[in-house]
Amino acid sequence: MKKIIAFGGSSSKNSINKQFADYAANLFPNVFVEVLDLNEYEMPVFSVDKEKEDGIHPMAQEFYAKIGSADFIVLSLAEHNGAYSSAFKNTLDWASRIDNKTFQQKPMLLLATSPGARGGASVLDIATKRFPFQGAEVKGSFSLPTFYENFDAVNGIINPELKKQLLEIINSIEI
Repeated sequence: MKKIIAFGGSSSKNSINKQFADYAANLFPNVFVEVLDLNEYEMPVFSVDKEKEDGIHPMAQEFYAKIGSADFIVLSLAEHNGAYSSAFKNTLDWASRIDNKTFQQKPMLLLATSPGARGGASVLDIATKRFPFQGAEVKGSFSLPTFYENFDAVNGIINPELKKQLLEIINSIEI
């Protein structure tokens, strides 16, 4: 059975992006899904001085190993001021010191959502262009706008057209 690592690019305890990543990962048939929580990888703000003094943080090594254990990654990014959340960026910065190809050539479904009408479109655009340079094979991307109007904790995406769009992307991906 193939293993999907799913996580949201946010440290919010009630992260809508973590919920969305979990939901999307579980739409793939016949897979084992492990959902990561960025709060479990909280580290000091990356700096070369800290790395020089203490080495690569053990939580960065743990995160990198989790990515390495996956057959597929589902990542839903939170958008803070048009870019990655600081929690996600810090985790990525630390892990990239192990290997700049942080995503280890893993295939990935890249998502974003937000309460707003653009659904994290800016951060999704940044990531789809940047992540291939960091070892991601982006197989598809999808932005879910106005999360609280289009998503329900029990039923997932409740807007039929948006659900159809996501399912078409998922069905086009072979894990």
